[in-house]
Amino acid sequence: MAGKKEKKDVLGAIKHPADLRTLTPADLFILAAQIRSRMIKTVARTGGHLGPNLGVVELTIALHRVFHSPHDTLIFDTGHQAYVHKMLTGRSDLSDLRQKGGISGYPSREESVHDVVENSHASASLSWADGISREKQRQGDQSWTIAVIGDGALTGGMAWEALNNIAANEHRRVMVIVNDNGRSYAPTIGGVAHHLDVLRSSKSYERALAWGKERLMRMGDPGRFAYDALHGIKSGLKDALIPQAMFEGLGLKYLGPVDGHDILALEDLLTRARALEGPVLVHVITEKGRGYIPAEKDIADRFHAVGQIHPETGLPVAPARFGWTSVFAEEIRDIARENSHIVAITAAMLLPVGLGPMNDEFPDRVIDVGIAEQHAVTSAAGMAYMGAHPVVALYATFLNRAFDQVLMDVALHHAGVTFVLDRAGVTGDDGASHNGMWDIAMLQVVPSLRLAAPRDEVTLREELREAVAVTDAPTVLRYGKGPLPAPIPAVRRHAMIDILRENSNQAALPDKDKAGDFQKKRILCVATGSTVPSVLAAADILETHGHDVTVVDPRWLLPVPEELRDCAKNVDLVVTVEDGIVDGGFGWAVRDLLSGENCDVMALGIPRTFLAHATRSDILHEVGLDHEGIVSAVLSHVKTR
Repeated sequence: MAGKKEKKDVLGAIKHPADLRTLTPADLFILAAQIRSRMIKTVARTGGHLGPNLGVVELTIALHRVFHSPHDTLIFDTGHQAYVHKMLTGRSDLSDLRQKGGISGYPSREESVHDVVENSHASASLSWADGISREKQRQGDQSWTIAVIGDGALTGGMAWEALNNIAANEHRRVMVIVNDNGRSYAPTIGGVAHHLDVLRSSKSYERALAWGKERLMRMGDPGRFAYDALHGIKSGLKDALIPQAMFEGLGLKYLGPVDGHDILALEDLLTRARALEGPVLVHVITEKGRGYIPAEKDIADRFHAVGQIHPETGLPVAPARFGWTSVFAEEIRDIARENSHIVAITAAMLLPVGLGPMNDEFPDRVIDVGIAEQHAVTSAAGMAYMGAHPVVALYATFLNRAFDQVLMDVALHHAGVTFVLDRAGVTGDDGASHNGMWDIAMLQVVPSLRLAAPRDEVTLREELREAVAVTDAPTVLRYGKGPLPAPIPAVRRHAMIDILRENSNQAALPDKDKAGDFQKKRILCVATGSTVPSVLAAADILETHGHDVTVVDPRWLLPVPEELRDCAKNVDLVVTVEDGIVDGGFGWAVRDLLSGENCDVMALGIPRTFLAHATRSDILHEVGLDHEGIVSAVLSHVKTR
């Protein structure tokens, strides 16, 4: 239309963080709106962490205007709040976010020199900042190290261990940005607090403080008493005016709180923080889901993580199917109704792991400890000592953080604690550190521990009840991400092992065809958990190649059932399939069990590597754990033998 003013494409002009420093205040306002608009449209199509990123738009812009990445080091805790950072560092097109070969949902060194920490496990950023800044100081590097921590990450003990070390050296240039979007702090924004912030962040104040301390300390005991008294008065005044004075008690200068959606106010405070000579903490108040009404109205978690949604309404493109987590949620609530000794513990994942229904009915029996997996496990051991049966529900990848506590606090003390590991195996889209593929191999060394892998809804409910009935040892239940398969009934049960498919010709001798090129094999496939449907499909195809195939589900993988010896009699090849690390995993344990038997054992699982982000089905295909990969591996093995 003639005369209509074209809307300025500010985001499109940002190719490098330095470009941000040429923008006017009006441009910055437009830029923030364009970033939000693009994120909403993109994440609505790809899925991802929408709420956290909507909350850090202005903060990230201000950080890149005040600091000079990558000369100054930016670390995000956790990396799911780094989408805006990506868009301002040459990756504004997020159309392939979390897609195979596309932009990662977390920082990625492979993508950009501006990305440092790829790990998605929370509360680690401050330890990274401590280590990076230590080495910078040793090398005479005067650049800043900035850690953005929030979204509950400060509830993790590791963050406080790092703060203790950061504060011990008053000359290191470390800045801790507390992204406070939890609505738990009361903002103390007013004239007196503002003037105190200005005073404390001025170099003249720092010099005066150092001069006064030096003079008083030279006066011996009277001077020390005077300094302690004056220091106590100063601290008491700040305690009355600033709710976060506890950080200064650790030795960190504290600035804030500041409105995290006011770019100019953020820049002013960050600039003054940068002028300081030692560790400083900047308290930023943000709103998770900011600028997107469906997220702002989502009381539960402000659209923390979403699947595909309609951008106009925030509603799912497809209704969620009844999944593994939903079954656990129902069953643990029902068990809690029947057994008053059942308590549940989680680490800042109450709703994602399915403890919502139990919490609604038994709020005094569900404990959320924050991002503190180590504490959760040892606390569970204490509860077990007092007669409770704790059920610790976590994402499988996060149990890695508490291995020592599983071993030394639970197993060593014969504590009846059940661990329920959601999203076990390959998860896919969120990248290497979210795949829950380490647990089987890791837990195999724990004495007396028992681990089960249900294959469908019925076995999940059944094995959960079996697990909580164990009172003198740790038990583990692991299941994958996503919808449930159709029911997979057993043909029969041998001891605790389910026979899912068997051949009446199993005892027949191998024979060759007329050409002498083919030898029929009697194959036993040992399928575990979510791999069962693929193994059954593979067995049907292997049968068309002339082989006799039996499929069993051991149900309880650890310790390996002795009854597998019975199943392996009169077979030529045993094939184990697991969605965990193959090295040191279940298959290797089966191989050890059957070492004296007259059969080959082939273990299929995930190779010992970090898996790039892609869909779960793509990854399973790449590592050979879909039915095609299983068939190919078995036929190749048979041919080479």
